[in-house]
Amino acid sequence: MTMPLHERIRSDFEGRILGGALAPGDRLPTEQDLMQDYGCSRMTVNKALSALAGAGLIDRRKRAGTFVARPRVHSMVLDVPDIAAQVRERGQDYAFRLLRRRVRPAVADEQERLLAGGGLLMQVDGLHLADGAPLGVEFRLVSAQAVPDIVEADLDTVAPGTWLLQHVPWTEAETRISAVAARGEEAEYLGVATGTACLCVERWTWRGPERITYVRQVFPGEAYDMVARFGPASSGAMA
Repeated sequence: MTMPLHERIRSDFEGRILGGALAPGDRLPTEQDLMQDYGCSRMTVNKALSALAGAGLIDRRKRAGTFVARPRVHSMVLDVPDIAAQVRERGQDYAFRLLRRRVRPAVADEQERLLAGGGLLMQVDGLHLADGAPLGVEFRLVSAQAVPDIVEADLDTVAPGTWLLQHVPWTEAETRISAVAARGEEAEYLGVATGTACLCVERWTWRGPERITYVRQVFPGEAYDMVARFGPASSGAMA
């Protein structure tokens, strides 16, 4: 059975977005250009773009054009935050200190093997600073197979989470929040006593079926909080 043209257009751009060929913020061709490229009517193009917008893959802005959005499959109470932006929004100076960076194979852990997807992992550990003081320590693994550009990315001063949000679209995330006692190098990097109460955030993100990253972040209990504001489910995807 031949795929309807609007479905082919939708599928073409969905593949480019999820495959990373089009990054968040990239502008899509105009409706007129798409009509010429696919030899179809404006109604057909509009139907395809409406489907992409409904899936959260694009952002249609009146008089500005159509842009790649940060796509989501599920409405989420907790978004994937950019810690650097959060710190600056509250009027503090932000800095990132790279602690450890290496490309390595997955170890025996099943979750690591699933993340690696048969390839290697990029391990990036670092310290988030607010006004020069430790805010949180981060231990991150990125699939080098899903995100090969991360291997050569400049992460000396840019936090890997910020880099990923700017360069890699994600479709699904899972977040686990727990209370933990600071241990070993976590306590050392944060400058707190072993056993200090901390907030631990673990997050997995996917792009379609591909696993992108796993991160474990530990914050002193008094230094960081997470707030979610939401209303009736009928409002649709969270902004």
